[in-house]
Order: sequence, then structure tokens, then C-alpha cells
Amino acid sequence: LAGTRIICDRKFLLECKNSPAARTPPCCLPQTPGVTSLAQSSLVKLEELKERNESQEAMP
Repeated sequence: LAGTRIICDRKFLLECKNSPAARTPPCCLPQTPGVTSLAQSSLVKLEELKERNESQEAMP
């Protein structure tokens, strides 16, 4: 079997966690509804569920 083994030292890995590229989601990622962000219909449904839960909690 042929392959490439990548070896990183601890210091390098600890430095990488502060890199802008390590952020989730990356800052330069385009907003695509349903892919990189919630679909608009999902947001509407989420708001409806929140309102329904709040109204049920308000009832004695």
C-alpha cells in the first residue's frame, strides 16, 4: 500500500485552532438557503413552533 502520512506537531495544531479558516462556518462562505443556512420555509416553521409553544406554556 502506498500512501502519504501527514505528521503535525502539537504546537502547530494548537496554533491552527485560532486560525480564521478553522471557524465554523467560514466567514467567506456564501449564504445558500437550505445548504449553508436554514431554508426560509424552515425559519417560518421554526417561528410558528416557538409561538405555539409559548402560547401553550402561557395557558394554565
